[in-house]
Amino acid sequence: MNPSASSDATTDNDSGDLFKSAASLVVKVAIGSAVVIGVIILLAVMAAPESVSSSDMSERAVAARIQKVGSLALGDAVGSGPRSGEDLYKARCAGCHAAGLLDAPKLADKTSWGPRIASGYAALLNSALKGKNAMPAQGGTDFSDVEVARALVYMTNAAGASFAEPKAESANAAAAPVAKNAKP
Repeated sequence: MNPSASSDATTDNDSGDLFKSAASLVVKVAIGSAVVIGVIILLAVMAAPESVSSSDMSERAVAARIQKVGSLALGDAVGSGPRSGEDLYKARCAGCHAAGLLDAPKLADKTSWGPRIASGYAALLNSALKGKNAMPAQGGTDFSDVEVARALVYMTNAAGASFAEPKAESANAAAAPVAKNAKP
């Protein structure tokens, strides 16, 4: 036997296997892809709604499906009235004044409140309503001017002042000193 002939036969045989395995691979990939696509189509059909009727697509039905989770009603709450100075302090002022953030005088700190109290109720109320330094204006917010005045009286009296708490009917009187001391 010729050794070169047997090696040629092996080479021919190897190239034939290569074509057979390449063709086999293509067939296997095609079958696998077809199975995957078939499963995806089957799942899509199973997940799709049975039918969509015209009543499901009406404006009212669509609006009900996309409605907001909550709603906001503006106005006074039932039984609401002017809050006390302590209530407003806890709701709005304590965030800065309890910890002394941004140089806000702490509640009952006579050293910090002393010079401010000496400037008088009208000047303090003006600062509270219109804002001063890092403190934003409290007037014109969710709280009335009387409530802001009550919070001011609560904080200053805790530090040693003896301001009288404004009454609800004296809302204009609480703001009147502010108008006199207001700067243009």
